[in-house]
Amino acid sequence: MESPCILVCSIDDKTGYCFGCGRTRDEIAGWIGYSSAERRAIMDALPARLETVERKPRRETRRTRMARERQDGV
Repeated sequence: MESPCILVCSIDDKTGYCFGCGRTRDEIAGWIGYSSAERRAIMDALPARLETVERKPRRETRRTRMARERQDGV
């Protein structure tokens, strides 16, 4: 199943969008139940949504940490 998740999973309080993927909490929760066409429609809207997110998460994301650890040889 196609998903825009990048393992950031932190919601912007101002917009209600996830910093990583741009989905709302309701969209994240219902993702498995959506049809392929519904998921594609949401995914098409995500780049524009992510442009409205004003700040980035303060904490290091799991994906960033894993990449850093691979580079550092940890």
